[in-house]
Amino acid sequence: MRNEQARAWVEKHENAMRETLDFLWTHPETGYREWESSKFLQNVFESAGYSVVAPDDIPGFYADIDTGIPGPKVLILCELDALVAPNHFAAVNRRAHACGHNAQCAAMTGIALALKEPGALDGLSGSVRLMAVPAEEGVEIGFRESLRRQGTIEYYCGKDEFMRRGYMDGVDIAFMFHTGNREDIAFDCHKGGNGILIQSIDFIGKPAHAGGSPHLGVNALYAATLGIQAINALRETFPESDHIRVHPIMTSGGESVNIIPDHAHLDSYVRGATIEAMADANRKINRALAGCAIAMGAGVHVKNDLSYAPLLNDPNLAELAVQIMGEISAPEKSILTDHWGGGSTDMGNLSCIFPCIHPHVHGAGGSSHGDDYYLRDFETACILSAQGQLLLLNALLKNQAEKAKQIIHAFKPRYESIPAYFAAMNAHKKDEDLVVYPNKTQAEAKY
Repeated sequence: MRNEQARAWVEKHENAMRETLDFLWTHPETGYREWESSKFLQNVFESAGYSVVAPDDIPGFYADIDTGIPGPKVLILCELDALVAPNHFAAVNRRAHACGHNAQCAAMTGIALALKEPGALDGLSGSVRLMAVPAEEGVEIGFRESLRRQGTIEYYCGKDEFMRRGYMDGVDIAFMFHTGNREDIAFDCHKGGNGILIQSIDFIGKPAHAGGSPHLGVNALYAATLGIQAINALRETFPESDHIRVHPIMTSGGESVNIIPDHAHLDSYVRGATIEAMADANRKINRALAGCAIAMGAGVHVKNDLSYAPLLNDPNLAELAVQIMGEISAPEKSILTDHWGGGSTDMGNLSCIFPCIHPHVHGAGGSSHGDDYYLRDFETACILSAQGQLLLLNALLKNQAEKAKQIIHAFKPRYESIPAYFAAMNAHKKDEDLVVYPNKTQAEAKY
C-alpha cells in the first residue's frame, strides 16, 4: 500500500467520514449510553459488508478482517463517548464532544471503507480487528455503578469491559489515534500518561435542627470539607516523579438549610505514573479522610476502583508511527517526545498486556474538555489520521508481518495475560468503612 494509494482510498469516502463526524457531533452521548452513535457507525460497517459483533446490553462493536495468511492480529480502535459539558457552545442535553472522539469515529469510517477497496490487503499477513468502544471518559460514575449492581457491566471503563467479554482475545498489537489541539504539528506520540484510581467517598453524620439543637447533630458536610482540606495538605508529600494528581469534587452536602447535613458525598480521582504510586497516595488520603471523620464524630465510607492503568506507549511502535506520519505530513510536523501526560486513558489498560500506542493527531481547536472545543482542521484530524493508520497497519503486516513480529518480540508486558491483569487491578478495589465506633467514647480508623 503506497502513501498516495491510501490517501486516495480515504478521500474517496470523505462524504461518509463527514457524515459520521457530524452525526456524532449533533448526537453526543456519554459512556454506556452511546446507543445512537453505535448504531450509526455499525450501519456504516454493515452497509460496507462487514459482519459485526455487538453486545446487546451495552453500546459498541467490532469487526474482523482476515488476510487469509497466518500472522499477528492488529487492533485499531475508536471511542464513541462524549462528555458532560453543559456550557459547551454545541452542547445537546448537556453533552458535547469536547474531546474529539467524533473525529476518531470519522477516521474509523475512512479506515473501514478503505479496507474494502480492491487490493487493500494485498501483501499483508495476519488479521485486523476494527473496534468502536464505549465509555472511555470517567464520568457519571453513579450511573456506571448502577450498571455494575445490575450485573450489566463489571468495569467502569469500556475497554476493560470489552476485554472482560473476550473481545480482545488474541490481539497482539493495538493503536488508536486520538484527536489533539496543537497547531504547530500534525502528530505526536509521547512516553505515556497517568492512571486513575477512582474514589467514591461518603461522610455519614446525624441530622438535627440547625437552629434549635445543632449540638445534637453530626455535621457530615463539615467532615467532608475538612477532608478536602486534608487532601490539599498532603500534596507536598507526593514525590514529583510519581506525577500524582488528586482532584475531589463535592456532589452533595445537605438537602435543607435548617437541618444539620447527615450525608456528604465526594467523587475524586487519584492519578499517578505507576499503580504502586497511586495505591500509596490513596492510603494517605484514606488515612486523612478517616482522621477528619473522627474529628467530627462522623463516619466515612469509601469505594476505590483502579480503573485506568498508566499508559506506556510502546517505543518501537511509536517510532514507526512517527516515521510514517512524518512521511505523509512533514518530518518536522511529526514528533516523538519524552512527555509524561497528567491525563488518563483506558488505552493504558491495554498497554499492560500487548504493545500499544495512543498518540495524538491534531486538528482540533479550543481547550480539551473545554466549552470552546471544536474541530478546526478536518484534513488533519480525519483524512490524515485515517491515511496514517492504514499505512501503519500496512507497515506492520507486510513482508510476512516482519515489523509486527519484531515489536511483539521486544515487548515486555506488565502482566502475562488478560486474567493476570484483571487479578492485579481487582486487588485494589475497596468498599469499606474507614472508621468504626465501638462505643460512644472510642473511634477506630483502618488507616
